[in-house]
Amino acid sequence: MRYFLENDRIKVEIDSFGAEVKSVINKNHMREYMWYGNPKYWGRTSPVLFPFVGSLKDKKYNWEGKEYSMGQHGFARDCVFECISQTEDEIWFQLASGPETLNRYPFEFVLKIGYKIRSEGETDEVKVMWHVVNPADKTMYFSIGAHPAFLCPVHGFRTDRAGCKDGYKLYFEGVDVIHHHGNDVAKGLALREDIEMPLDHGYVTITSNFFDRCTYMIEGNQTKCVGIADEEGKHIVDVCFDTPLFAIWSPEKKNAPFICIEPWYGRCDAVDFEGDLSQREFTNILEAGETFEGGYIMKFYEY
Repeated sequence: MRYFLENDRIKVEIDSFGAEVKSVINKNHMREYMWYGNPKYWGRTSPVLFPFVGSLKDKKYNWEGKEYSMGQHGFARDCVFECISQTEDEIWFQLASGPETLNRYPFEFVLKIGYKIRSEGETDEVKVMWHVVNPADKTMYFSIGAHPAFLCPVHGFRTDRAGCKDGYKLYFEGVDVIHHHGNDVAKGLALREDIEMPLDHGYVTITSNFFDRCTYMIEGNQTKCVGIADEEGKHIVDVCFDTPLFAIWSPEKKNAPFICIEPWYGRCDAVDFEGDLSQREFTNILEAGETFEGGYIMKFYEY
């Protein structure tokens, strides 16, 4: 089922399947900002990644002597959420553990996802809020992350124009260089490398082969805001967050007309990982009865 948040400037559409944002439209110009999920490139728009971010080594993990199978990015993105509250500018969805999830992930949980819109000055904002509740009497281990895909260029809605991102820019607030590492594309696992990306006053220009090699994974709280700007440096969207790492992705070697900016609390396994669930890098530890709160903000600019 589709739900809407709307004010005089912005309209947001959210699907209860995955509690996924499907559309963000500037009403003044009828401008769509979100990728529309053409499976030719990638069939999703803005899935939540839970209880895992990325891939597990050999697509499995071990916990208390038992082996579990799990696909990339967990299962929440493929579940129907219940809408538990809605006002004019805010909506909340909920997914709770059950027999099916416990067979794949042996922890009770309640996952709440909220969206709140606000327009002020030249900016329209969508605030994304995550609450993970541990209702059980044992410690819970999990990851959670975002995967929003933004049209690039924003003019390119439903054109799928190859090479369309050339000349557009990525902006990394407050830094002159970004350290990143990639992934083994075939296995989806993090590589042990440190690659420097020099920036020009915080910007890097996108070329036709910019995304051909891998996902850009950036660890260590290097910046708290990443944006997409046009050839003249005018910002289209900024994503602001306080997560330990984030990723930048567009499908490898496809010149897809969108870019994902992905705040993460957790990531895929590294190529040399050998531990159990509790030893995964960047895993979140939630004690019995506690609640984890996280999220990010998407800022959209008149364009």
